[in-house]
Amino acid sequence: MRLILLGPPGSGKGTQAQRLVQRHGIVQLSTGEMLRAAAAAQTPVGIKAHGIMASGGLVPDDIVIGIISDRLDQPDAANGFILDGFPRTVPQAEALDDLLKKKHMRLDAVVELRVNESALLQRVETRAAEMRSRGEEIRIDDTPEVLTKRLASYRSLTEPLIHYYSERRKLLTVDGMMTIEHVTREINRILAAIGAVGAKTAMKAASGKRTVAAAKRAAKPPAGKASKSARKGARVSKKGAKSARKAGKTVSKGAKKSSRKALAGSKARSAGKTRKAAKKVTKKRAKA
Repeated sequence: MRLILLGPPGSGKGTQAQRLVQRHGIVQLSTGEMLRAAAAAQTPVGIKAHGIMASGGLVPDDIVIGIISDRLDQPDAANGFILDGFPRTVPQAEALDDLLKKKHMRLDAVVELRVNESALLQRVETRAAEMRSRGEEIRIDDTPEVLTKRLASYRSLTEPLIHYYSERRKLLTVDGMMTIEHVTREINRILAAIGAVGAKTAMKAASGKRTVAAAKRAAKPPAGKASKSARKGARVSKKGAKSARKAGKTVSKGAKKSSRKALAGSKARSAGKTRKAAKKVTKKRAKA
């Protein structure tokens, strides 16, 4: 994801840039920090920039572009970046477009934080008054007078970039007067809508979900198969119970039949004995 944040001083660009860095694992590229780092590293463009800054001059655009070019070649910029403080003018934007084209990189979006300048001045005045009442020292660049000058500079130099990037369909505007949380959510929403959020991240998340689902299926048989097995087991149990009842009936019938036979045999034997006894009595009477 490659972004530029636009907005006047006090619009909250720094805060939102840090949140995007943490959320998406990209780097924030500040021209001031890059110039100082290049000068400290004694790179060719850094040496040129150091001499100009030491004399109090403004670093030319071609040197700034050279430093940005070197910075984009570093490994931590591979996942994406947010440019902070550059471009400030249309010529700088054109130079950046040429640089990205040479590096085969594409700018995903330019997010403009649109704010009410009168409200910004009121905020600064209120903050300054509160600091004075607490006896705190007010920074020289955090006064209504300084902010007024910076806003005027932004309007004359940087505001034309809004039209420049709007023509190229890169501009996304967010209401910077909302709360910090609301602004963050809105930025993330529009970045997701245009597909600026990395597709690899989305694919990885989807792959993770599929893996979890597969593990669950492996641990627990599908409901259909489980139900089928249960129904089959129930049929077997029912059949077994039926066979058992049938066997029980058969045994019961056999037992009853055997009992009747035994009773009949007993009665027959008794009757036979009775007849023999009667015959003996009859014979004895005849002899007498």
